[in-house]
Amino acid sequence: MEWHLISPELTMAVLALVVILLDLVVEKKHYLPIVSAVGLIVPLVLAIDLWNEGGLAMNDMLAVDKFAIFFKVLILGITAMVIMSSWRYVNDKFEHLRGEFYALILLSALGLMLMAAAREMITIYVSLELSSMSLYALTAFLKDRKSTESGLKYILLGGIASAILLYGMVLVFGFTGTTHLDGIGAALADGGAREPGLLLGVVLIASGFAFKIGAVPFHMWMPDVYEGAPTPVTAYLSVASKAAGFAVILRIFFEAFGEPGWLYDDWSVLWGVLAVVTMSIGNLLAIQQSNIKRLLAYSGVAQVGYILVGLAAANAAGQSGIMFYLAVYSLANLGAFIAVIAISNKIGSDEISDYSGMFKRAPVLALVLGVCLISLTGIPPTAGFMGKLVVFKAAMDEGMLWLVVFGVVNSVIAAFYYFKVMKVMFIGEAKSLVGIPSDSGIRAALVISIFGVLLLGIYPYALTKWADIAAVLLP
Repeated sequence: MEWHLISPELTMAVLALVVILLDLVVEKKHYLPIVSAVGLIVPLVLAIDLWNEGGLAMNDMLAVDKFAIFFKVLILGITAMVIMSSWRYVNDKFEHLRGEFYALILLSALGLMLMAAAREMITIYVSLELSSMSLYALTAFLKDRKSTESGLKYILLGGIASAILLYGMVLVFGFTGTTHLDGIGAALADGGAREPGLLLGVVLIASGFAFKIGAVPFHMWMPDVYEGAPTPVTAYLSVASKAAGFAVILRIFFEAFGEPGWLYDDWSVLWGVLAVVTMSIGNLLAIQQSNIKRLLAYSGVAQVGYILVGLAAANAAGQSGIMFYLAVYSLANLGAFIAVIAISNKIGSDEISDYSGMFKRAPVLALVLGVCLISLTGIPPTAGFMGKLVVFKAAMDEGMLWLVVFGVVNSVIAAFYYFKVMKVMFIGEAKSLVGIPSDSGIRAALVISIFGVLLLGIYPYALTKWADIAAVLLP
């Protein structure tokens, strides 16, 4: 076995164990976030080093291709930013559980990295459960009523979604005789029969992963979980989980269900309809929210709808468009949540009304949050505009004008609630003139977010080229 092909995952597991051991033996716990964040450099370098390697690992269960490496780098970057920005929050909320918090974040990232590389059904499922179990625990970390309730809802609904996903995998295995994605694709291409049981398996698999990414009607867990979970966990869950979920969806539906033609057409329509429903319901429910975390939860649902436009296009441009969109969405959404971490930790509230006049108290935080919300709206010259442009263009190339029209209309609707938050921050009366402090980790993460959002809005070529190269690994 060529162990170097899974070296990023191995070093992530070792890093998590090191953090746990340091927590047990070192008295000064403030080194733990530094060790966790700096330690991520090792798997990041190892992942980038494998860019031109290629190959298969673990008896062909894991792919070492540019597609997997793209998502590994994205997940590692997200993890680093969340750890950097959570230092003060973790110290204030659960100082005695710092080691467990950072170790669980790293173990969850390990599961997500394995998901992005998995090309076999059982491996996908085990990787999904590894990340999910860590996230279930992190969601309930505050141990108050809201946090406990959100953790309970997440684990119950997540368990049901996992059962649905597993049943779908069993049905597909029954009709194809294999759990390897390339083997499933070959079996379907040879047979090509429109079997109701096979269609049911495909629908159940789509449903299981629709829960993971938060698509309607499997989004019901998101508002409560986002509101009750610690804000750094919400930030991590809002982007990392979606990125890995879309990585698996792309790999399964293009490698395993790309043939026969009738199946390809069926799931393209399925994702197109789901895109319209998801973006519409997400935006309409977001308008009604008075809590910033719940608003961003429904905003995340709507963003999933826009990303699904690229999946419905079912072409190479759609694949690379999804990858580009996930990267720029991660930057904007993390920037928004990191600003929320700093503000809410000081004022002790997530109510939008309590953000009134925030520009007078924390002008930098308010500006960063404002720019990130503009990017989520999809207004130039931010990266969010380019993200929507590439996925909408992919749909236009396939003649799906109706889908693009729904996307544009929903973007206009989304502007209403994003600008409502900005109006409160920039025009509202400040309830206090006491400043909002931010530590060096939060400032560094905000700089990365705002720089990425503006740079990729003006010059997206490098990232789009990287996404194009990584996406061609899928048939």
